[in-house]
Amino acid sequence: MIARNFVKILIMAASVLALVAPSWSADYIGSDACFKCHPSQYNDFKVSGHPYKLQKADTAKFWPLPLPRGYSWDDISYVIGGAYKKSRYIDKKGYIITAAKDGSDLKTQYNIETGTWSYYHKGQKKPYKCGPCHMTAYSKKGHQDGLEGMIGTWKFPGVQCEECHGPGSDHAKSAGKKKMKVDASAAACGKCHVRGNPKKVPAKGGFIRHHEQYPELLAGAHKSLDCVTCHNPHKKYKFSIKRQCATCHASQASAFRGSIMEKVGVACIDCHMPRATKSATAKGKYEGDIRTHLFKINADAKASMFYSEKVKGKKKTFARGFVTSDFACLNCHKNRNRKWAEAKAKGIHSYSK
Repeated sequence: MIARNFVKILIMAASVLALVAPSWSADYIGSDACFKCHPSQYNDFKVSGHPYKLQKADTAKFWPLPLPRGYSWDDISYVIGGAYKKSRYIDKKGYIITAAKDGSDLKTQYNIETGTWSYYHKGQKKPYKCGPCHMTAYSKKGHQDGLEGMIGTWKFPGVQCEECHGPGSDHAKSAGKKKMKVDASAAACGKCHVRGNPKKVPAKGGFIRHHEQYPELLAGAHKSLDCVTCHNPHKKYKFSIKRQCATCHASQASAFRGSIMEKVGVACIDCHMPRATKSATAKGKYEGDIRTHLFKINADAKASMFYSEKVKGKKKTFARGFVTSDFACLNCHKNRNRKWAEAKAKGIHSYSK
């Protein structure tokens, strides 16, 4: 009798565990499967840059992308990017193309905004080892598609829905009863929007390096916020803002309203989020092509935004937790200097009101 009751208890316990225990059999099913139930998020996502961080050549060739001189689509296995800023090309062995077919110098990075070409690691043999940030469900093991230059393997090229939300097969089979992962922390975005140590903001050539939004956030005045406080992560960056500066900075917005700066069309981000970062090309001495997330302005004419230190025996440059007036002011006031900017900075929000 006792034995039978014990068996019943075990069966009941197993049944309960089966209901509450996580499924370890969940698999990746692709972003297109999300459209049926989440069409709005899917459509926003499809015109963002995330799904196009890495594209197979069979897909990318339908984009209006030129190829490096002397190459055809038969020579290309994948394209890195290609949506908004730049495109780089991977050959049929899995190496990033850095030279002409005969080994001579060739600019192989196409800059979409300017329609120009740049050198990318000129002439070097460059394996593709950009995991896990350009693809979905990355593993360090093996070589994708059996290509020797591809370091690691993945389920899908590009940052698809399941890279952030986890494998979706159980969610789809259960008609949504099995919940997907939703991590709204800045650290979740910081897995990719970072280059190395998140406590440092890497810089090079007078600009912050691209993909540094997470360390910029941690170094700046808004380190207590999450990215999704201001951004809808599904949308293209230009349309992703869901909270304006005035929502939190009401007094500054009130002072700014009606000022000469507002009247000529200056916005908060023009000064507090200047294009101090370069991804593809610099548009000027103090203008890259990506806005910084440092926000704070140090108007001291002697302040230095960048500093250098040795890392593993090599000299590296980093940015401090503020932008200086050369980026915040002189990008527009090209005939002025930093002393002039320092003098004008006090009370700038209500200047000539």
